[in-house]
Amino acid sequence: MAAHRIRTFRLGGLATLLAVALLAAIGLSLTGPATPRAQAAVGAQTWADEFDGTAGSAPSASKWTHETGGSGNGNNELQYYTNSTDNAALDGSGHLVITARTSSAGLSCWYGACKYTSARLNTAQTFTQAYGRFEARIKIPRGQGMWPAFWMLGNDIGSAGWPASGEIDAMENIGKEPGTVHGTIHGPGYSGSGGLGAAYTLANGQAFADNYHTFAVEWSPSAITWSVDGTTYETRTPADVGSNKWVFNHPFFLILNLAVGGGWPGDPDSSTSFPQTMTIDYVRVSAWNSDSGTGTTGPIRGIGGMCVDVANGSSADGAAVQLHNCTGGTAQQWTVGSDGTVRALGKCLDVNGAGTADGTVVQLYTCNGTGAQQWTHTSANDMVNLGSGKCLDATGNSSADGTRLQIWSCSGGANQKWTLG
Repeated sequence: MAAHRIRTFRLGGLATLLAVALLAAIGLSLTGPATPRAQAAVGAQTWADEFDGTAGSAPSASKWTHETGGSGNGNNELQYYTNSTDNAALDGSGHLVITARTSSAGLSCWYGACKYTSARLNTAQTFTQAYGRFEARIKIPRGQGMWPAFWMLGNDIGSAGWPASGEIDAMENIGKEPGTVHGTIHGPGYSGSGGLGAAYTLANGQAFADNYHTFAVEWSPSAITWSVDGTTYETRTPADVGSNKWVFNHPFFLILNLAVGGGWPGDPDSSTSFPQTMTIDYVRVSAWNSDSGTGTTGPIRGIGGMCVDVANGSSADGAAVQLHNCTGGTAQQWTVGSDGTVRALGKCLDVNGAGTADGTVVQLYTCNGTGAQQWTHTSANDMVNLGSGKCLDATGNSSADGTRLQIWSCSGGANQKWTLG
């Protein structure tokens, strides 16, 4: 369930109280057709921190600013955020370690003497960017009451306030869900428990604290896509917010923090050991580039090197789209357009009946601008349909000639990987 909290954020020495709601683990369903969008393409790296430096040294002040205080952030959190290297320091091996500790050094929190200290860092004064790929490789802590996050806020938070400024949560975890992370967006009319989000859970009972994992958001003017370790699990578009305003059209800044306790995760208990650490290997940001004109034309190759093909070269509405041996023919020449469409023989790659269910077949159909015909090709080589939030998929994990293509929940499998051109 989502938790409503007020976060204290200091920008230029002024304390601005932000009413911020933490995401709900809402199911991955997109409401209504997606709007036409430019094809997202990850460009050059624009900012990064590899956290190289001497063990015990503070994170770079040229990149990060500490937020401090023990207000509870409106959610009854128990930590006091400090600017001490006891709570945020480089480890000398290329990592930033944020440490939650029980030592409070006599600090006062909203409930009295503080029980815990931790750290929260942001780039509000040093780096902001609209659109691109925002990625971090992180090993999260474990234990009841732990609440690590990698997220972003709009740079107009001081003037517009929250949620009008927008919030993009790339990754949040609560300790009582060791194998699950959450991604969400918040904006006017869809904040707090109404935030739009989804959850990603590791298979076979694995815990995120056991290893490093890569959390990424790819953000274009008309869509935001989340992935874990290269597997896409959520896409949001302006269609999802209905009559509300899509506020993800201006620069945002980055935030890393480790909270302790609060309404959503609950407080630590006797099973929770301290100190707990959130270890960040890197944070990297790349630019977003849009295609111009009508986009690029060529084959789309999938599992086994087979080509995406229109059956029998038919341009009739409803013509099947399948895998076929690559021939170079016109039935295998696809134009990935700047409007988000994928076209062949003068028509669009389309999800039959604008369906969203796993197993809905794809076909060729007259272009109509609906979400059933809007696609984004991610850096992980997933082809995500924006009307359903699901991936283009070769049925039955087969590379056989004539295998029908469909949509299916994104799994990262070889039958969902597509190379353009």
